[in-house]
Amino acid sequence: MSNKSKTVSSTGSSDNKPEHERHVLTEQSRAELSPRDVIRLLQEGNQRFVDGEWIDWDYRHEQVDTSAGQSPGAIILGSIDFRAPAEIIFNLRIGDIFNARVAGNVIDEDISGSMEYACRVAGSKIILVMGHTNCGAVKGAIDQVELGTLTQLLAKIKPAIDAVQDVEGEQTSINSALVSAVAKMNVILTMENIRDISPVLKKMEENNEIDIVGAMYDVESGKVEFFDSET
Repeated sequence: MSNKSKTVSSTGSSDNKPEHERHVLTEQSRAELSPRDVIRLLQEGNQRFVDGEWIDWDYRHEQVDTSAGQSPGAIILGSIDFRAPAEIIFNLRIGDIFNARVAGNVIDEDISGSMEYACRVAGSKIILVMGHTNCGAVKGAIDQVELGTLTQLLAKIKPAIDAVQDVEGEQTSINSALVSAVAKMNVILTMENIRDISPVLKKMEENNEIDIVGAMYDVESGKVEFFDSET
Protein backbone atom coordinates (compact mmCIF):
# COMPACT_ATOMS: atom_id res chain seq x y z
CA MET A 1 0.00 0.00 0.00
CA SER A 2 1.25 3.46 -0.81
CA ASN A 3 1.47 6.19 1.80
CA LYS A 4 0.46 9.34 -0.05
CA SER A 5 0.48 12.43 2.14
CA LYS A 6 -2.35 14.94 1.71
CA THR A 7 -3.14 18.31 3.20
CA VAL A 8 -6.56 19.12 4.61
CA SER A 9 -8.61 22.10 5.66
CA SER A 10 -9.85 22.78 9.17
CA THR A 11 -12.99 20.78 8.38
CA GLY A 12 -11.01 17.84 7.05
CA SER A 13 -11.51 18.22 3.30
CA SER A 14 -8.54 17.97 0.95
CA ASP A 15 -6.99 21.21 -0.29
CA ASN A 16 -3.65 22.63 -1.31
CA LYS A 17 -2.67 24.36 1.92
CA PRO A 18 0.98 23.97 2.90
CA GLU A 19 2.04 21.62 5.67
CA HIS A 20 2.27 24.23 8.42
CA GLU A 21 -1.32 25.42 7.83
CA ARG A 22 -3.00 22.17 8.79
CA HIS A 23 -5.27 23.13 11.66
CA VAL A 24 -7.04 21.22 14.39
CA LEU A 25 -10.81 21.23 14.62
CA THR A 26 -11.93 24.48 16.24
CA GLU A 27 -15.23 25.58 17.71
CA GLN A 28 -15.81 27.75 14.66
CA SER A 29 -14.97 25.10 12.07
CA ARG A 30 -17.00 22.48 13.96
CA ALA A 31 -20.02 24.82 13.98
CA GLU A 32 -20.00 24.63 10.18
CA LEU A 33 -20.46 20.86 10.32
CA SER A 34 -23.72 18.96 10.68
CA PRO A 35 -23.76 15.59 12.46
CA ARG A 36 -23.83 13.92 9.03
CA ASP A 37 -20.80 15.96 7.98
CA VAL A 38 -18.88 14.54 10.93
CA ILE A 39 -19.88 11.01 9.95
CA ARG A 40 -18.73 11.69 6.40
CA LEU A 41 -15.32 12.87 7.66
CA LEU A 42 -14.97 9.68 9.70
CA GLN A 43 -15.89 7.61 6.65
CA GLU A 44 -13.36 9.47 4.50
CA GLY A 45 -10.66 9.01 7.12
CA ASN A 46 -11.34 5.28 7.34
CA GLN A 47 -11.20 4.99 3.57
CA ARG A 48 -7.78 6.66 3.60
CA PHE A 49 -6.68 4.15 6.23
CA VAL A 50 -7.95 1.20 4.19
CA ASP A 51 -6.35 2.51 0.99
CA GLY A 52 -3.04 3.24 2.70
CA GLU A 53 -3.29 6.87 1.64
CA TRP A 54 -3.49 8.35 5.12
CA ILE A 55 -2.56 11.89 6.02
CA ASP A 56 0.59 12.19 8.12
CA TRP A 57 -0.71 14.62 10.73
CA ASP A 58 1.60 16.87 12.71
CA TYR A 59 0.73 15.63 16.20
CA ARG A 60 3.16 17.93 17.96
CA HIS A 61 1.64 20.98 16.22
CA GLU A 62 -1.86 19.75 17.11
CA GLN A 63 -0.85 19.15 20.72
CA VAL A 64 0.18 22.77 21.02
CA ASP A 65 -2.93 24.04 19.24
CA THR A 66 -5.27 22.08 21.51
CA SER A 67 -3.55 22.91 24.80
CA ALA A 68 -5.93 25.78 25.56
CA GLY A 69 -9.20 24.01 24.78
CA GLN A 70 -10.97 21.27 22.88
CA SER A 71 -13.70 21.08 20.23
CA PRO A 72 -13.99 17.42 19.15
CA GLY A 73 -16.61 16.59 16.56
CA ALA A 74 -17.55 13.21 18.01
CA ILE A 75 -17.28 10.87 20.96
CA ILE A 76 -16.53 7.28 20.03
CA LEU A 77 -17.34 4.42 22.39
CA GLY A 78 -15.20 1.48 21.36
CA SER A 79 -13.61 -1.66 22.73
CA ILE A 80 -10.28 -1.78 24.54
CA ASP A 81 -9.02 -4.17 21.85
CA PHE A 82 -5.58 -3.04 20.72
CA ARG A 83 -6.52 -3.73 17.09
CA ALA A 84 -9.20 -1.01 17.07
CA PRO A 85 -7.55 2.36 17.91
CA ALA A 86 -10.11 4.91 16.72
CA GLU A 87 -7.74 7.78 15.99
CA ILE A 88 -5.68 5.56 13.68
CA ILE A 89 -8.40 3.66 11.82
CA PHE A 90 -10.18 6.96 11.10
CA ASN A 91 -6.90 8.79 10.34
CA LEU A 92 -7.71 11.55 12.82
CA ARG A 93 -5.87 14.47 14.36
CA ILE A 94 -5.41 15.23 18.03
CA GLY A 95 -8.61 17.01 19.02
CA ASP A 96 -10.98 15.45 16.46
CA ILE A 97 -12.73 13.06 18.87
CA PHE A 98 -13.32 12.11 22.45
CA ASN A 99 -12.39 8.44 22.84
CA ALA A 100 -14.14 6.22 25.41
CA ARG A 101 -13.03 2.59 25.57
CA VAL A 102 -14.27 -0.41 27.55
CA ALA A 103 -14.28 -4.14 26.84
CA GLY A 104 -17.35 -4.97 24.77
CA ASN A 105 -18.14 -1.26 24.15
CA VAL A 106 -20.94 -1.44 26.74
CA ILE A 107 -22.59 1.55 28.38
CA ASP A 108 -23.01 2.54 32.02
CA GLU A 109 -23.81 5.76 33.87
CA ASP A 110 -20.17 6.84 34.00
CA ILE A 111 -19.72 6.56 30.25
CA SER A 112 -23.12 8.13 29.54
CA GLY A 113 -22.10 11.01 31.79
CA SER A 114 -18.92 11.36 29.77
CA MET A 115 -21.03 11.44 26.61
CA GLU A 116 -23.25 14.14 28.11
CA TYR A 117 -20.13 16.20 28.80
CA ALA A 118 -18.83 15.63 25.27
CA CYS A 119 -22.10 16.58 23.58
CA ARG A 120 -23.95 19.00 25.84
CA VAL A 121 -20.96 20.80 27.35
CA ALA A 122 -18.18 20.47 24.77
CA GLY A 123 -20.38 20.46 21.67
CA SER A 124 -19.65 17.16 19.93
CA LYS A 125 -22.10 16.29 17.15
CA ILE A 126 -21.85 12.51 17.01
CA ILE A 127 -21.97 9.58 19.42
CA LEU A 128 -20.49 6.60 17.60
CA VAL A 129 -20.72 3.15 19.19
CA MET A 130 -18.15 0.96 17.44
CA GLY A 131 -17.89 -2.78 17.82
CA HIS A 132 -15.47 -5.00 15.95
CA THR A 133 -15.12 -8.47 14.52
CA ASN A 134 -13.43 -11.23 16.51
CA CYS A 135 -14.28 -9.43 19.77
CA GLY A 136 -12.86 -11.14 22.85
CA ALA A 137 -15.53 -9.76 25.19
CA VAL A 138 -18.31 -11.03 22.93
CA LYS A 139 -16.63 -14.41 22.73
CA GLY A 140 -16.38 -14.54 26.52
CA ALA A 141 -20.04 -13.64 26.89
CA ILE A 142 -21.10 -16.31 24.39
CA ASP A 143 -19.04 -18.93 26.21
CA GLN A 144 -20.36 -17.74 29.61
CA VAL A 145 -16.92 -16.96 31.00
CA GLU A 146 -16.88 -16.03 34.69
CA LEU A 147 -13.93 -14.17 36.23
CA GLY A 148 -14.15 -11.63 39.03
CA THR A 149 -15.82 -8.38 38.02
CA LEU A 150 -15.44 -9.32 34.35
CA THR A 151 -18.50 -11.52 34.93
CA GLN A 152 -20.66 -8.44 35.51
CA LEU A 153 -19.33 -6.73 32.41
CA LEU A 154 -19.95 -9.74 30.16
CA ALA A 155 -23.50 -10.01 31.53
CA LYS A 156 -24.24 -6.71 29.78
CA ILE A 157 -23.63 -8.45 26.44
CA LYS A 158 -26.07 -11.31 27.17
CA PRO A 159 -29.13 -9.42 25.79
CA ALA A 160 -27.37 -9.27 22.43
CA ILE A 161 -26.75 -13.03 22.53
CA ASP A 162 -30.42 -13.64 23.35
CA ALA A 163 -31.50 -11.37 20.48
CA VAL A 164 -29.50 -13.26 17.84
CA GLN A 165 -31.50 -16.33 16.92
CA ASP A 166 -30.89 -16.95 13.22
CA VAL A 167 -27.18 -17.88 13.03
CA GLU A 168 -26.61 -21.50 12.10
CA GLY A 169 -23.84 -23.66 13.45
CA GLU A 170 -22.28 -24.22 16.84
CA GLN A 171 -23.51 -21.71 19.40
CA THR A 172 -20.08 -21.02 20.86
CA SER A 173 -17.30 -18.54 20.16
CA ILE A 174 -15.78 -20.90 17.62
CA ASN A 175 -18.57 -19.77 15.27
CA SER A 176 -17.23 -16.55 13.75
CA ALA A 177 -20.59 -15.70 12.14
CA LEU A 178 -22.25 -15.87 15.55
CA VAL A 179 -19.55 -13.72 17.14
CA SER A 180 -19.95 -11.04 14.45
CA ALA A 181 -23.76 -11.10 14.66
CA VAL A 182 -23.72 -10.75 18.44
CA ALA A 183 -21.10 -7.98 18.26
CA LYS A 184 -23.28 -5.98 15.86
CA MET A 185 -26.43 -6.56 17.92
CA ASN A 186 -24.51 -5.47 21.01
CA VAL A 187 -23.74 -2.16 19.27
CA ILE A 188 -27.41 -1.67 18.39
CA LEU A 189 -28.55 -2.43 21.94
CA THR A 190 -25.87 -0.14 23.37
CA MET A 191 -27.22 2.68 21.22
CA GLU A 192 -30.70 2.03 22.61
CA ASN A 193 -29.34 1.86 26.15
CA ILE A 194 -27.68 5.27 25.73
CA ARG A 195 -31.09 6.76 24.97
CA ASP A 196 -32.64 4.94 27.93
CA ILE A 197 -29.94 5.91 30.42
CA SER A 198 -29.56 9.54 29.35
CA PRO A 199 -32.65 11.71 28.77
CA VAL A 200 -30.20 14.52 27.99
CA LEU A 201 -28.72 12.70 24.99
CA LYS A 202 -32.07 11.35 23.86
CA LYS A 203 -33.47 14.89 23.78
CA MET A 204 -30.45 16.19 21.88
CA GLU A 205 -30.92 13.48 19.28
CA GLU A 206 -34.64 14.25 18.97
CA ASN A 207 -33.76 17.91 18.43
CA ASN A 208 -31.25 16.95 15.69
CA GLU A 209 -28.40 18.41 17.72
CA ILE A 210 -26.54 15.08 17.65
CA ASP A 211 -26.72 11.72 15.93
CA ILE A 212 -26.26 8.41 17.74
CA VAL A 213 -24.89 5.92 15.24
CA GLY A 214 -23.29 2.50 15.22
CA ALA A 215 -20.39 0.92 13.40
CA MET A 216 -18.55 -2.36 13.06
CA TYR A 217 -14.81 -2.44 12.44
CA ASP A 218 -13.43 -5.41 10.52
CA VAL A 219 -10.07 -6.22 12.08
CA GLU A 220 -8.97 -8.09 8.94
CA SER A 221 -9.87 -5.56 6.24
CA GLY A 222 -9.61 -2.35 8.29
CA LYS A 223 -13.01 -1.25 6.98
CA VAL A 224 -15.65 0.38 9.19
CA GLU A 225 -19.32 -0.24 8.38
CA PHE A 226 -21.70 2.44 9.67
CA PHE A 227 -25.35 1.81 10.50
CA ASP A 228 -28.21 3.15 12.61
CA SER A 229 -30.15 1.39 15.36
CA GLU A 230 -32.79 0.13 12.93
CA THR A 231 -30.34 -1.69 10.66
